[in-house]
Amino acid sequence: MSLDPHFDDAHAAGEGRRATREGLGVALATSAYGISFGALAVASGLDVWQTCVMSLLMFTGGSQFAFVGVVGAGGLAAAGSAIASAGLLGVRNVAYGMRMSPVIGAGFWRRAAAAQFTIDESTAVSLAQRTRHARTLGFWVTGIGIYVGWNLSTLAGALLGDVLGDPRAYGLDAAAAAAFLALLWPRLRARQPIVVGVAAAVVATILTPVLMPGLPVIIAAVVAVVVGWFNWFGAGRPAQGVGEPGEPDDVPEREGMP
Repeated sequence: MSLDPHFDDAHAAGEGRRATREGLGVALATSAYGISFGALAVASGLDVWQTCVMSLLMFTGGSQFAFVGVVGAGGLAAAGSAIASAGLLGVRNVAYGMRMSPVIGAGFWRRAAAAQFTIDESTAVSLAQRTRHARTLGFWVTGIGIYVGWNLSTLAGALLGDVLGDPRAYGLDAAAAAAFLALLWPRLRARQPIVVGVAAAVVATILTPVLMPGLPVIIAAVVAVVVGWFNWFGAGRPAQGVGEPGEPDDVPEREGMP
């Protein structure tokens, strides 16, 4: 649904500040988790240089953890499985790229730069905004903020791994999950988004212990897409009030999908 034509002009500054605050908050929470990756990567057999290069070039936390987790368990002999696991988790970024294409806009160099920053967090922060300007700002602030913070914290974790001990004991992984929940919560205003979120979470929780890394996330995403595409529970969606901002007209959405 398109925005009121005057909404962007009247609220662009406020919406932009909100997007910036959310982007920086998510960047801070996610970057802290990079310490865990740096420490775990070194503990799995990678040196500091290899760990940092992986964060600089790969830059997708889930895939990075999947890679070092498999290598740490099976050594170099498990490199093929590690690459497969990381690749499965990386597939989701293709869907993110398609979703964010209208937000990023045209231009080869703009799209090439955006490809490096199209991750879970930048997509989530962007799509949580209500205006075109705020969505664009949220994407870039979050993506660049996490890229800088993640690589700095990766270096710190790799250098201080022995001092830190087991990084999982600090619960830094919960910070990123909490940031995602904070972004998701305001969107749970109707039956359809609630059903999609709960169904995807249940599927991922059940399948994570029994499937290789990457597959539970993809299957959970398929569940969300199927429920949203057929709009099985969209009838309970509340009507948009007069003057209430809806979705930006640069990112068309199918009714009932979050």
